[in-house]
Amino acid sequence: MFAHINKPEMGSRFYSALIQLSADHERGVDGMKVIQHMAGVLVETYLLFDEPDQAMQASFKKLAVLLNTHPAKGLLAPYALPPAHIIDYETERGRLAARVFFEEWLDCNFELHDLILTVFQYVIVGWEEMDIPREETFRLLVECVKKSMAFEVSAQELCDVSIDAKIGNKGWSGGDCIAALSGVAGRRLAISLSSSDISDVFRLGEIPKNLDQVVYTMTQEAVRLGVPAGSDWRFGLAANDTPINAPVDLIRELEPSCLRFFRVIGLYGPYDQAVACAKAAGRMIAVASGGELPEVEPAIAKPLAMSAITESYKYVCMDFELVSY
Repeated sequence: MFAHINKPEMGSRFYSALIQLSADHERGVDGMKVIQHMAGVLVETYLLFDEPDQAMQASFKKLAVLLNTHPAKGLLAPYALPPAHIIDYETERGRLAARVFFEEWLDCNFELHDLILTVFQYVIVGWEEMDIPREETFRLLVECVKKSMAFEVSAQELCDVSIDAKIGNKGWSGGDCIAALSGVAGRRLAISLSSSDISDVFRLGEIPKNLDQVVYTMTQEAVRLGVPAGSDWRFGLAANDTPINAPVDLIRELEPSCLRFFRVIGLYGPYDQAVACAKAAGRMIAVASGGELPEVEPAIAKPLAMSAITESYKYVCMDFELVSY
């Protein structure tokens, strides 16, 4: 028989690991990172249950009881949350830490969830003693959890949409699905920009920073799922003086399905949608290029995705008629 876990000792170690994950030698503990890592831990916990959405709602209610408060209401202040690509990155770090922690857990998932909420209650109440109201921290935590869950669900569902609806009904290949998801990500990113953001972005040879950030979301998702990291993501990208070659037809086929799904889960911001599609594209790369006999070799899938996201971004930024249809 397994010995029961020493829950107070486990909780203490988990709290220490959470703080260390968010600490910087020069600037100390980054509170916003702590919140995002907490959110990632919760998301990973919800995925242990058959109905993650219901687990999430029950979790919020239980944490509200522990904190004796509800999340702060009203509109969030501008820039209260980090941008979507940061939330995805930091919550994924929290999810990874949770998986390491879960390996030691031998009791039921409900007890694990309760222990995690107790640790988070300790963190949030402790911050209130430093003049950070618990209802505000609670609100930020809830928003980060919802974003992280939306990105995770999107990655899975949009891959399924592209595989089932498009490969099954349209005769698409795995490469087509990769190009379509990557292309929609590039298009949604370009749509999220203001005219001042777009101006002069292609006068230099380097990829614009905002595109690079979304590309990183895509590449990291693929690498997390076993695609070799390497340096060949940008091999074979078109030069700046070549005609733009966006996968327009593939985007037009897939994007309406993506937008319908985003409406269902309440993910409305174009930048958030770009990150969600990039994450789905990364997962699709892993699906299509995984196994002993991959449909698309990683050395082909990676630059294919890079080309699609980059060319689609350019297509919209350069005033082509892909903005609305």
